[in-house]
Amino acid sequence: MLLPTILLPLLALCLPAQVKIQKDHDKISIEIDGKPFSDLYLSGEGVRKAFLHPLRSASGKIVTRSYPMAQVAGETNDHPHHTGLWFNHGDVNGIDFWGSSPKGRNDKGATIVTKNVSKAVGGKTGVIVADFEWQEKSGNVVLKEARTMMFSGGKDTRTIDFDIKLTAVQTAKFGDTKEGSFALRLNDTIKEQKGTGKMVNAEGAAGEKAVWGKPSPWVDYSGTLDGEQLGIAILDHPTNPGHPTHWHSRSYGLFAANIFGLRDFYNDKSKDGSRTLQAGESMRFRYRVIVHTGDAASAGIAGEFKKYAAMK
Repeated sequence: MLLPTILLPLLALCLPAQVKIQKDHDKISIEIDGKPFSDLYLSGEGVRKAFLHPLRSASGKIVTRSYPMAQVAGETNDHPHHTGLWFNHGDVNGIDFWGSSPKGRNDKGATIVTKNVSKAVGGKTGVIVADFEWQEKSGNVVLKEARTMMFSGGKDTRTIDFDIKLTAVQTAKFGDTKEGSFALRLNDTIKEQKGTGKMVNAEGAAGEKAVWGKPSPWVDYSGTLDGEQLGIAILDHPTNPGHPTHWHSRSYGLFAANIFGLRDFYNDKSKDGSRTLQAGESMRFRYRVIVHTGDAASAGIAGEFKKYAAMK
């Protein structure tokens, strides 16, 4: 039976977005509903870790900072290790994976090497499965990482689900430092500092002073970009170690979930957020990132977290 013409646009709104995954030699491109969403850059020459850049809203606006991947007039160019959306840590057996960058002032050459991409397929949900090794400059392997990333979209949203398993090759101590761990760097226009942005957490606290270093199951950062109110939320799954995570979230646009930095977050030397894996032991982290229209309230991030938390 043919549907009335008036119903076709409504039906299109109800259909799940189609995701296309295209693999190249040094990156994997992700399209949602025929529009670019992001690229996953794999480790290689000048690239010390895999990262997603840029992230785009459903309307196509870039919500992450372009530097250091590209030079944009007037954009900030601090912290060259802040590359799009990434995961690592600033102290693993004293090795700084967080600050590792060829452009960094204190670069020590640590690399998270892409070893294998076993799956990169599109559909109603796009899926990328990859394996990495956390190596110090000498090539000594400290950790193996198995990561699954799932991409989906709606009329006003783009969503990425991360499932990350870290397994120690040798004894691996994650030191207490604020420099970590699951992070993104926002477009300057929607940061708090000299921008339009505001960060809020699940408890309703707003602004850097109220959010930085505090435990919360999610934080959302939103502002106005080219006349459109847009936001990004990071959700910390309840099964994660240290849930609810603490937040290294800054008014200059950094936005990171970090369970390890308690001494820094509380400015209390009696606290110790470090964790140690013996050889063969693992830690698993799950996060959801939602790029949305509006702010946290209008996007229903609290409700989105409840749905995410119910996932096994």
